[in-house]
Amino acid sequence: MKFIQGNLLEIIESGMFDVVVHGCNCFCNMGGGIAFYLKAKYPEILAIDKKTSCGDRGKLGSYSAVTLQNNVIVLNAYTQYHWKGSDVLVDYSALRKVFRKIKSDFSGKRIVYPKIGAGLANGDWRVIEKIILEELFGESHTCVLYKEGTE
Repeated sequence: MKFIQGNLLEIIESGMFDVVVHGCNCFCNMGGGIAFYLKAKYPEILAIDKKTSCGDRGKLGSYSAVTLQNNVIVLNAYTQYHWKGSDVLVDYSALRKVFRKIKSDFSGKRIVYPKIGAGLANGDWRVIEKIILEELFGESHTCVLYKEGTE
């Protein structure tokens, strides 16, 4: 796992990566966090999410995908069921399952993601990082640490 500082939206535009992964809830709204900014800049990301069943717990551990005009693939990774409350909302099992699927489906691609599940979903980054390292072992993957002033 590599780390870089920056703005995920700018990184998408740069074409430095093939696959962008961000965490979503299962209710097709993208009302907060990086998902909010992604849907604003790339409405097709929300559109593909809305083609899934709203509120379907069965989405946990899966993803919906859209390819942007610059051929970057964005994955809406369903890593939490809902967004309400201050409890830990990230589902660690779903996180593991989706990253296992990402490795299977995108092996050899340059993968980038924010600190999925460690922000608004209140997850423990040490646990999340360990899961990602295990599931993407041997792959080229990078975590973006948001840098203030890059909006």
